This record gives sequence, C-alpha cells and structure tokens, in this order.
Amino acid sequence: MTKSRKHDLTRVLIWVALALAFNAGIYFFWPARNVAHQKALEFFTGYIIEYSLSVDNLFVFIMIFRYFGVSGTQQHRALNWGIIGAIIFRMLFVFFGVAAIHLFHEVIYIFGAILIFSAYKMAFGRDREVEPNKILIVHWFRKIMPVTEGYIGDQFFVKRIGGLMATPLLLVVLVVESSDIMFAVDSIPAILAITQDPMIVITSNIFAILGLRSLYFLLADSMELFRFLKHGVALILAFVGIKMLIMDLYKVPTSLSLILIVVILLVAILASRIIKPKQVE
Repeated sequence: MTKSRKHDLTRVLIWVALALAFNAGIYFFWPARNVAHQKALEFFTGYIIEYSLSVDNLFVFIMIFRYFGVSGTQQHRALNWGIIGAIIFRMLFVFFGVAAIHLFHEVIYIFGAILIFSAYKMAFGRDREVEPNKILIVHWFRKIMPVTEGYIGDQFFVKRIGGLMATPLLLVVLVVESSDIMFAVDSIPAILAITQDPMIVITSNIFAILGLRSLYFLLADSMELFRFLKHGVALILAFVGIKMLIMDLYKVPTSLSLILIVVILLVAILASRIIKPKQVE
C-alpha cells in the first residue's frame, strides 16, 4: 500500500471513529435516558445506510472526474465544495421530508414507492452514465456565463478582457452537486424509514458525507472490488421501501433492520471478492 493510500485509509478510519464516538455520546448523554438506546441504534443504522449509499455514489463521481479530465489536486477542491453543498442540500431535504410526514402522514407511502422504484432501477437498469453536457444546470450555466476552454489551476473564476469567466472546475462542482441532489432522493427517504428525528437524520448524513472525500481517494482505483455493491444497496433500498409501506401495519424493529442491512452489505462485499468477473459474465 502506497503512502498516499495509507494516509487516505487513516483519514477514513478517523471519520468512522468520530461517527462511532458521536454514537456513543448519544447512548450515554441523550437527555431522555429511557430512549437513549433506541436513538443510538437509529443513528448507527442510519449511518450504515447513508455510508453504503455514499460508496455507491463514488462510481458516479469517478465517471464525472474522468469525463472532465480532472486532476488529483482539482478533485480535492471539487469534492471539498461538493461536500459543503451536499450538507446544505441534505439538511433542506431532511427538514422538508420530516415536515411532510408530520403534516401529511400518507407521504410515507410515496417515499416507500420511490425507494422500491430506485431499487429496481439500480438492480436491473443499466449502469449510470454521466453526460454532463446534457445536465440542465450545465446547459443553463453556459448560457449565462462564458467558460474557459481549459482549467486554470484550481480556480473557479478568472478575469479576462471581456470580463469574468468560469472555469471547467466550477462546472465539475455543479455536476457533483446536481448528482448529490439526485442521490438525496434515495438516501433521505431511506433513513426516514428508520427515524423521523431531525437530529438523528441530519447527523448520520453529515458523518457519512464528511468521510466521503477520504473514502473516494482510497477506493477510486479499486472500485471493481465492489461490483456487487450496487445490488446490495438496491436490496437495502427495497427493504426500507417495504418497511415504509407497511409501517402502519407492522413497525420493523430498528435492531432487525440493522442486522439485515449489515448482512446484505457483507454478502455483497464478499461476493465481489470471491466471484471472479469471468464467472459473472
């Protein structure tokens, strides 16, 4: 393992350790002691779901960076801003989702249906393809501001004789952000099937997102080792979607949800390592 990969692995482990420490803090210091165990379990389950979805999203980020020919240093900057935007958008999605459920309880059936549909597309649809020039936000942005032909270091804007111009790196950030908004359509309903506590939903999302940059650089060159992960994530989405649809008839215990999710992820990862590509074809 190279020095840079060891550094990335260390950072990933640090972020995971911080999430677990926060989880322990919920367990020991949650104000209402009678629900502390349940809240800690909800956070950990939500964190596992969001983290597994984040790993699947890395495939798309890799394609975005390859499409735009983004260098390593520029990828760091793009991901940093992408993470900031993801946190802001996730918080907005969380508040909207929780408010929608509280005001109109039947919306959980809509969220459940969205998850099952997303699971079907992920499992049986073609691999996601990234065509940034067909993304509306890129098309609109090019209409309102000129973009330089090439990158200018890690800058987003440069001054030219004709005025201010954007660089392709800003387009990369816009594509990453728009991709994350699409991912949030899956991830936010998924965790709302576990809990509707805004604090638990937001913090589990934030901890999963904060570790995403280090995880990206650790796995960017070895994503083929997780080729069955999307099938595992699809199964998880289908499970939480069904859980939402039957919530009024039977509330699946959070502990059971956690066990099933962990087992599904482990099976997907082990299958990726054991089954060789020639056997899959």
